Amino acid sequence: MKRVLIAGGAGYIGSACTEYLIDNQYEVVVYDSLQTGHEDAVDPRAVFIKGDLNDRTKIMDIVSNGNFDGIMHFAAYSLVGESMTNPGKYFSNNLGSGINLLDAAVKGKVKSIVFSSTCATYGIPDEVPITENEKQCPISPYGESKLMFEKALKWYKEIYGLKYAALRYFNAAGATENFGENHNPETHLIPLVLQVAQGKRDLIKIFGNDYPTPDGTCIRDYIHILDLAQAHMLALDAPESGHYNLGTGNGISVQEIINVAREVTGSEIPTQLVERRAGDPPKLIGDSTLAKEKLGWSPLYENTYDIIESAWKWMEKHPDGYKK
Repeated sequence: MKRVLIAGGAGYIGSACTEYLIDNQYEVVVYDSLQTGHEDAVDPRAVFIKGDLNDRTKIMDIVSNGNFDGIMHFAAYSLVGESMTNPGKYFSNNLGSGINLLDAAVKGKVKSIVFSSTCATYGIPDEVPITENEKQCPISPYGESKLMFEKALKWYKEIYGLKYAALRYFNAAGATENFGENHNPETHLIPLVLQVAQGKRDLIKIFGNDYPTPDGTCIRDYIHILDLAQAHMLALDAPESGHYNLGTGNGISVQEIINVAREVTGSEIPTQLVERRAGDPPKLIGDSTLAKEKLGWSPLYENTYDIIESAWKWMEKHPDGYKK
């Protein structure tokens, strides 16, 4: 049985990956500070260690003595807007604390690390769908911090032989039977729309409807967290290091999300049209051909209704999110 450390395993995507790995006969240790994660989001079958990656001594000790075959790294701050007002927080944690994890991996002779990266490393693309050959010009400290860690991975591979996979994914969405999305503050469209259906919000704002898209609203690429989990597991055993986009290649507009959510929930979901947000590209869609060819990745949840329905079922079971 392979043994994996998941840094940030109490978060949205980390919790789904923990569950998925255990279901596939992996032994998992979750390391999370619970600063933004939830202890109730840690699969009870996993070993849980509360700790922060900025505690260099602790993470070095855990990895050195843990006999881990691989590491998955989700422990990062991820609010683009916050990174524009507090860039130091993002560089210190997403890069600086991440280096502690890399050094621990080297000391512990870990074979591979899978990094939760982001399409934000590309910035505003010249071409859509976005391939891995697209230039990387982040437009926020968040995206820049993720790109800087990708570069650190390259050098740790070059110098220490630490194999890595940097997975650049688009809009994570949906839920598993047991784990779903519970951020504070919530910034993702699907849970915000569903909170209107729950009665927790009066309406959902649509930021512009005059984009060059079929219905005038922005188009994004939504990917189910179980498909992300599958990709992370496959990346652990990839024979070579690499960078991979993870998306469905199918763009879904803001208005389409709202329409499908109305269908799923049976709720009216009132909307309010407001001005565009600065820097919002009309369309962001990922080309995941490389992940399918090199990793053998095969996403299973590409239907918008299924993605939103899974999120809604989880929210109905957990109307107040996680307890802790």
